[in-house]
Amino acid sequence: MLIMAGHRDGRNRRAEAGTGLGSAERFYRQVPAPALIGMEATGNCHWLVDLLAELGHEPWVGDAAQIRTSYVRQQKTDKRDAAHILKLLVEGRFPRIWMPSSGVRDLRQLLLHRYKLVILRARVKNELQHLCLNQGVQRKHKLWSKAGQKLLRELPLQPWAGRRRDDLLALMAMFEQQIEPLDQAVKAEAQRDKRALLLQTQPGVGPITALAYVLTLGDVSRFPRGKQVASYLGLIPREHSSGGRQKLGAITKQGNRMLRMLLVEAAQAAVRYDPQFRREYQHRCHQKPKAVAKVAAARKLAVRLYWMLRTHQPYPEVVPIESSPRVALVGAS
Repeated sequence: MLIMAGHRDGRNRRAEAGTGLGSAERFYRQVPAPALIGMEATGNCHWLVDLLAELGHEPWVGDAAQIRTSYVRQQKTDKRDAAHILKLLVEGRFPRIWMPSSGVRDLRQLLLHRYKLVILRARVKNELQHLCLNQGVQRKHKLWSKAGQKLLRELPLQPWAGRRRDDLLALMAMFEQQIEPLDQAVKAEAQRDKRALLLQTQPGVGPITALAYVLTLGDVSRFPRGKQVASYLGLIPREHSSGGRQKLGAITKQGNRMLRMLLVEAAQAAVRYDPQFRREYQHRCHQKPKAVAKVAAARKLAVRLYWMLRTHQPYPEVVPIESSPRVALVGAS
């Protein structure tokens, strides 16, 4: 099998204006298949991964941070970077990362699109809340009830403030109309996925969180321990320890931001419905701020969901075994 270094970034477009095939596609069509091709992970490389797979090659995507740290030279060019990637491939030191299939990536777009619209809707709601506060009206979440909406529409405002209120209400209605079918689509996909159905047995975990968790983690056998899952999702603290002194900071946030937010929300629901979560959360609130306790609950929830997928055990059967050191590793005989 031919081993070669691929394009380092997404600047080479698949199709160029006024021409048929892009330079990258013309080049790789000339490479004898199958070939092992290594490339750095970037935000816009999916088209190249799909192209290489379509042409019969085997694309390996590497961790960009690890590739950079293994190359200490100060001179940086595309040619040097490609030679370094090729060297890592030949020596068997290429830091390959897991890549989801095209179908999984498309389902992720469904969740991501919904997530972005929900954020925009939340911003519109915050603007309406500020509009009410400037008029001496404070209703918090009750502002979105029928009585609250009626009060908001009947507020006596100056002309331009009234125009702003009307436009914001129209935007909120538009986002509600767009988010509703996306919610239904997510629920339908979660109903078809056995792993998502398994995760929904945990109190506080709904179809959106369950499907996002399954699509983000993929095959859980990639993670030998639950702590690695927490690290993958950015739910562990930063650490800068030296000389026998341990110094921990805020969480790393080096992971999927959408899933991290969903886990925090689901953990708050689990605190209400799961007795064990409630006891640990209340105990932690006596020692730490509530925000820290919420993140800790989200981390525990992420690890428990991992154990559910790893052992194929629903809630509450998974509770006694999630902390047992005697459970065999995934794939172990």
